[in-house]
Amino acid sequence: MKAISRDGTVRLMLARTTELVEEARRLHHTSPTATAALGRALTAAAMMATDLKSDEFLTIRIAGGGPLGAILVAARSDGTVRGYVHEPCVDLPEQEPGKLDVGAAVGRDGFLEVVRDMGLRTPFSGSVPLVSGEIAEDFAYYFTVSEQIPSLVSLGVRVERDHRVSIAGGLIIQALPGAQDEALSGLEGRVLALGPITTWLGGREALEDLLPEVFGPIEFTVIDRRPLAFRCQCSREKVESILAALSDEDVQQALQQQGHLEVVCHFCNTVYRFTAEEVAGIRRPQPSH
Repeated sequence: MKAISRDGTVRLMLARTTELVEEARRLHHTSPTATAALGRALTAAAMMATDLKSDEFLTIRIAGGGPLGAILVAARSDGTVRGYVHEPCVDLPEQEPGKLDVGAAVGRDGFLEVVRDMGLRTPFSGSVPLVSGEIAEDFAYYFTVSEQIPSLVSLGVRVERDHRVSIAGGLIIQALPGAQDEALSGLEGRVLALGPITTWLGGREALEDLLPEVFGPIEFTVIDRRPLAFRCQCSREKVESILAALSDEDVQQALQQQGHLEVVCHFCNTVYRFTAEEVAGIRRPQPSH
């Protein structure tokens, strides 16, 4: 959901992403800490992609040198997002009861990079050093430094003892030209008073119910609503086109080792298996007309 103040000086993005983060956890078999890290990145990407046009997409890479390795997420304007973490089974002790140590798992010796492919010859790319590894603060720093948009970012994923995701979501508030310091301070104060985003998202069914509590006396208008989902863009046909372009040496080596050829999509963990006969058919030159 996206809303903007009536005077056009503040905009807000709010998302409940429980189902898509749970789908990512199920597909990648992530540990609780990895689930929280990946879920925060997926949520941020889904909200950011609402600014894209129909033929555009963005890719986010977070690499902080921590035991989780890099996080890679891709999102499109239609509300679909996909992503993975390099080391999905890594877990760390909780900082305190109920608080996963995402910052230590991600690490702080690295960067957050955002690439927007807008159909131009060269995609727009922005990169900033990580400031905490907790991801929300890193995105706030990215918006402020790379895009020159002062922003407040809140991201949260609640993981239960059985590793299931019970609530996930995010909030981005951005100051637009003409925003007054007093109004921004009020917004920040109200968000902080609400507590962790997983708490106040979990206590309300409709996202619209939260907007008056955040905007307070500021009049606003909802300008966009869209469903969000974890959905990969891979397909057997796309994998076949990749196989057709591989060298004979690589293909033969894989077939000799396994007797068949397997391709695993990093984004969704789908395994595509091809027999030697299927591979031969894919790579057989097509007759010219």
